[in-house]
Amino acid sequence: MDVTITQDRPVNAPVREPMQVHRLTAALGAEITNVDLGEVSRSDELFAELRQHLLEHKVLFFRDQDISRAEHVALAERFGPLEDHPVAGSDPDYPGLVRIYKDKDTRPDDFENAFHCDATWRQAPPFGSVLRCVETPGLGDDTIWVNMALAYERLPERVKEQIEGLIASHSLQSSFGARQPIEQRLAMKERFPDAEHPVVRTHPETGEKVLFVNAFTTHFVNHHTAENVRYGFDQMPGAGELLSYLTRQAATPEYQVRWRWTKNSFAIWDNRNTQHYAVQDYWPATRKMERAGIVGDVPF
Repeated sequence: MDVTITQDRPVNAPVREPMQVHRLTAALGAEITNVDLGEVSRSDELFAELRQHLLEHKVLFFRDQDISRAEHVALAERFGPLEDHPVAGSDPDYPGLVRIYKDKDTRPDDFENAFHCDATWRQAPPFGSVLRCVETPGLGDDTIWVNMALAYERLPERVKEQIEGLIASHSLQSSFGARQPIEQRLAMKERFPDAEHPVVRTHPETGEKVLFVNAFTTHFVNHHTAENVRYGFDQMPGAGELLSYLTRQAATPEYQVRWRWTKNSFAIWDNRNTQHYAVQDYWPATRKMERAGIVGDVPF
């Protein structure tokens, strides 16, 4: 009797089980298991699946990913070109792979302990980042991420009406540059002039409305209008108090997920609709992280 055998894949080829997705909070964040990020860096199919999970959960977490720096960079470059950082140093062999190394000689309040969205002082802030833990203190050292689309969604309607159409200025000089000698700070300002972004941006892929102010935001640029300001003394209290209220939304626990780092754990996040806060509760211990930031687009 003739028998026809149909093969969908080569004989003895391993069957790949799907990624396992474990949501961490109702707001955002998922831990992904049953996946090798080195393999994802080489596979169109796996990367497409991972990217879809990122759009859904906003930040993805992975443990025990002992991959090479080349694979780390290749994975990040699947999202787009990498960008360097004017203050933090990059790996000499992999430009764009930023070394965030902290030890006893680093100030415990050095740049990290604030809710922020990476590099909104750029005209086109990053798409997102792929961050790896190289060395952890083993105590403390968490990072918090915040769903800023949810933060916008839950604003009172009167506040949504108040901020519609507002534009805010974002500054590198008032954050990283504040500790630099004036000559360096002015040179940095010439290279990175303050950027102006909408207070409420639209996510280019999901269409979500996102509250887009953070620790780099200094002031509104179009608040001083007849509708908002009766006399000059209204300008700063009114605008400043509103900006302070908006930036404090990131501190709402119901919008957050918190991740405890271990060696060779990774986080991949969407910088367009999240903020994060690296908790510096481990000083004077050593903490070493390596981040590949991906070039983004101009917010609208």
